[in-house]
Amino acid sequence: MDTTKTADPTAPEADTAEPQAAEAKADVKADVKADAKDAPAGESAEATEPALSDEELEDALDDELDDTEKVSDGVGAAASAVVAAGLGLVALSGSWVSRVIAERQTLVGQIESVNAATTEAKIQALYGDAWHMTALVNGVLSTLALLLAVFVLARPAFGAPGRTLPTWVRAVSWAAVALGALGVLLFGLMYFDILAPLPKAA
Repeated sequence: MDTTKTADPTAPEADTAEPQAAEAKADVKADVKADAKDAPAGESAEATEPALSDEELEDALDDELDDTEKVSDGVGAAASAVVAAGLGLVALSGSWVSRVIAERQTLVGQIESVNAATTEAKIQALYGDAWHMTALVNGVLSTLALLLAVFVLARPAFGAPGRTLPTWVRAVSWAAVALGALGVLLFGLMYFDILAPLPKAA
């Protein structure tokens, strides 16, 4: 009589052991597949990645230098346009330098008017010379604003082809051109006594 006992397939221990073993095998297979996929992919990526030659490195450095030059040119052009517009506006509104020079010239005219023989000579010494100096200084500032704005607008034509100024830089530059041209015309007429001439004595 055979006394060995076979495990009952419906026993609770058998039921829980088989799913756990199946899950462990599935996890192991999944890890092995993942390692197998990752390893060849990394090796192939490293193997297929081309090494940069000396010419390619020089081209990359040249591109970086070109980008740096473009940024510096853009900053310089923007600053010049703003300075030009500021000079034109200051010249039209009257600068502190022109006022100081005019006051100094008035003092010189008061000293010279003591020896003036005629009334017209006194008017010229007291007021005319000071007005002319004011027009001269403000005219110089307007001329500088005009020249600087024209330089900013003409700079891309002498640089690398394809470079253009931003829209707002061109707008500010054209505004500076308008202010500078108006100042040069206005102060030129005032300096030569065409606009607002000196009054005549009776």
